[in-house]
Amino acid sequence: ARSRTVGELLAPTSPFDKKCGRENWTVAFAPDGSYLAWSQGHRIVKLVPWAQCLNNFLLHGTKNGSNAVSTRLPRQSSESSQKNKPCEHIIDCGDIVWSLAFGSSVPEKQSRCVNIEWHRFKFGQDQLLLATGLNNGRIKIWDVYTGKLLLNLMDHTEVVRDLTFAPDGSLILVSASRDKTLRVWDLKDDGNMMKVLRGHPNWVYGCAFSPDSSILCSVGASKAVFLWDMDKYSMLRKLEGHHNDVVACEFSPDGALLATASYDTRVYVWDPHIGVILREFGHLFPPPTPIFAGGANDRWVRSVCFSHDGLHVASLADDKMVRFWRIDEEYPVQVAPLNNGLCCTFSTDGSVLAAGQDGSVYFWATPRQVSSLQHLCRMAIRRVMPTGQVKNLPIPCKILEFLCYQI
Repeated sequence: ARSRTVGELLAPTSPFDKKCGRENWTVAFAPDGSYLAWSQGHRIVKLVPWAQCLNNFLLHGTKNGSNAVSTRLPRQSSESSQKNKPCEHIIDCGDIVWSLAFGSSVPEKQSRCVNIEWHRFKFGQDQLLLATGLNNGRIKIWDVYTGKLLLNLMDHTEVVRDLTFAPDGSLILVSASRDKTLRVWDLKDDGNMMKVLRGHPNWVYGCAFSPDSSILCSVGASKAVFLWDMDKYSMLRKLEGHHNDVVACEFSPDGALLATASYDTRVYVWDPHIGVILREFGHLFPPPTPIFAGGANDRWVRSVCFSHDGLHVASLADDKMVRFWRIDEEYPVQVAPLNNGLCCTFSTDGSVLAAGQDGSVYFWATPRQVSSLQHLCRMAIRRVMPTGQVKNLPIPCKILEFLCYQI
């Protein structure tokens, strides 16, 4: 089935303006659904209220439910509502932008810094930040509501290829870089760098937190997928199975599954807790054998993301196609055309997929399917229990099978 187009946001065409018109490697939605951000190419990031985008799409005759999204806009007191009213910003980051991530604060989540005496910034409940990873190795932190620069983090020596905030509101930021390292920053401690995670033999392409913020996944220019314990800052395990560079990763909303995308033309869905591949989504038929999977094949998978329902995965490949998969089916349930697509992500409510290409962003309606009782039960229990604990529950074997993601 062909996925329905929702709308598009096009970059300005200015052949003599080097600020725009380059590749768009990153697009992101704010955790509360209030903003959309994307790199327009060279060094410009555009921040737009997401509800405003949906309204504009509606005006152009595309039906889409915007009410569900608008209710996710920030709900502050009347004193701060005017200050935090979503408005559009264009940010000049000063260098090529490779990565973006939104972060929001939960005040009761304390900094991991031991000596907390004085800080320049006290992030409140109504704070929304945007981190931008740049070509020169710097990370700039911006106030989303004002568009002002807050922090400049300068420890990486190469391109900052990806960024991710811990979902728990602690404002812990992890950056992945071509300098072969991941770095952990505490923004509640004025951006202090807490830890350097080493282990990747080459460039690090991407990183993602598990929903409970306890595990970090990182992928790069090697065939292995790295899992890190973020309480001890130590490596948990390597997942091996890909035959070429792994370039993107994301956990399912219940933390039970991990999707990884690779240049070997495959997306794997793993059980990260036991290191088993549960599902393979192929983008080339017949799939290349390991000896041929290391070269260019016109089917490199560039990006992968999980929908909030935990039932669908979207992938974006060099064959000019966007694919929507169900985790329990072998073939895509919907497809859409896209030339030179580089990144994709689902909106906060999961109703729309955004994909970046050449400084512009394109949007499609995501598959609307009712989850089975089994899937709802699995997600409910897996939000609080890893695979090992589920398998040790004192319940009949048939119920255990019902509650586990199976190969």
